[in-house]
Amino acid sequence: MYVEALFKILYLVGALGIVWGLKYLSSPDTARKGNIVASIGMGLAIITSIFDPIENAYPNYLWIFVGIVIGGVIGWYMAKKVQMTEMPQLVSLFNGFGGASAMILAIIELYGIKDGMMELGSGLILISTLIIGAVSFTGSVLAYLKLDGKVEDKNVTFRGHNTFNNIFFLIILAFSGYCLIAGQGNYEWLGWVIMILSMIYGFSFVAPIGGADMPVVISLLNSLTGVSAATAGILFGSQIMLIGGILVGAAGIILTVMMCNAMNRSLWNVLLGNFGGTAASNASGVTGVYKEISANELAIQLYYAQRVMIVPGYGLAVSQAQKTCQELDAMLSKNNVEVFYAIHPVAGRMPGHMNVLLAEANVSYDKLLDLDDSNDKLKGTNVAIVVGANDVVNPSAKTDSGSPIYGMPILEVLDADTVIVLKRSMKPGYAGIENPLFFESKTRMLFGDAKDSLNKLVQEIKTLG
Repeated sequence: MYVEALFKILYLVGALGIVWGLKYLSSPDTARKGNIVASIGMGLAIITSIFDPIENAYPNYLWIFVGIVIGGVIGWYMAKKVQMTEMPQLVSLFNGFGGASAMILAIIELYGIKDGMMELGSGLILISTLIIGAVSFTGSVLAYLKLDGKVEDKNVTFRGHNTFNNIFFLIILAFSGYCLIAGQGNYEWLGWVIMILSMIYGFSFVAPIGGADMPVVISLLNSLTGVSAATAGILFGSQIMLIGGILVGAAGIILTVMMCNAMNRSLWNVLLGNFGGTAASNASGVTGVYKEISANELAIQLYYAQRVMIVPGYGLAVSQAQKTCQELDAMLSKNNVEVFYAIHPVAGRMPGHMNVLLAEANVSYDKLLDLDDSNDKLKGTNVAIVVGANDVVNPSAKTDSGSPIYGMPILEVLDADTVIVLKRSMKPGYAGIENPLFFESKTRMLFGDAKDSLNKLVQEIKTLG
């Protein structure tokens, strides 16, 4: 009795650690602490589950600890070696492994039923875990391949793809219904059929979604993984799996909705693949004459400015320019120039990508502004520097009803006195949409690698000091 009470208390402490950690994750200045607290809570929950004499009556400690060690070493190595530009890919892979785990648990449970009759309630939970886990697994793998540039949208889509997906999903439901109602004695092969079909569907589900929508897709798949973990928790009577799954699932869907709102689009519109995929190629062409600026001219403007707004994008991550950007920030701040960073909710390749990137360079959290605060500050800004961003500052979202991004809230960089765009070339951004901002009268282009350009600015400002 006392042992049972002790383990329940340990489960409770572990769950509180996870919840407490998520609370800390809501603010950039406490996010690191939140990761540590949540990790301790999850670690305690895992250890408690392993040694719980009730939930783990016949443990095979050799297999358990060998799996933990191997997985831990692989995870540590991947996390240690990954570049910040590849962090979205790593998140997608880790998320996929979570879905795969739920899928494997479900298929093993189906094997355990053998010739018995599956109860409707437990059967629904079991099949749901199998389907959701499989979809999350292969969907996350394809999201990884898209983000890593190994797969292009045009290579995995075809005309009528969404209609195919809907029909395919109905086929999965039909097999699932048969398994639940009349599958006695055939659960093993039916489980494999449902799992394989669901894995194919997960791949096909993500295929038509454009690359620029990957941040939303990652959040949605993360939510699905959480749901599969929660249903697995119900299946095995594990309260900690249920709590963790619910928290991950709820956090993922909240973030998904927030990002859809940030783009002024519905989740359904995202899932149809209308942005950042083949639809982007239908955008109207934009022509004009752009004006260049030298590093010396820009350095003078920055040195004597009162407020500078930096708009980071994926190009900042690609060039690993965050620390150079922070060095420029420090030099301008020393000269009594206000420096802020305008962070769009969908900038980069995953939610919070720019925040993590700048935090790595020790940029003050107080300088990171959200969309609304950034637009308020831009009205009194002397120079707005767009570093590797494109779609989040594209005025077509406000002026061109035929643009795929029409209606999406953007960072109003044209409210600043001068707009400087750091870019390698005049090629369109990740969504494949031309940007008329480049041809505006107050816009100047500084071509080159973002890190090299920022380094030149730093050197030029040093000569002015």
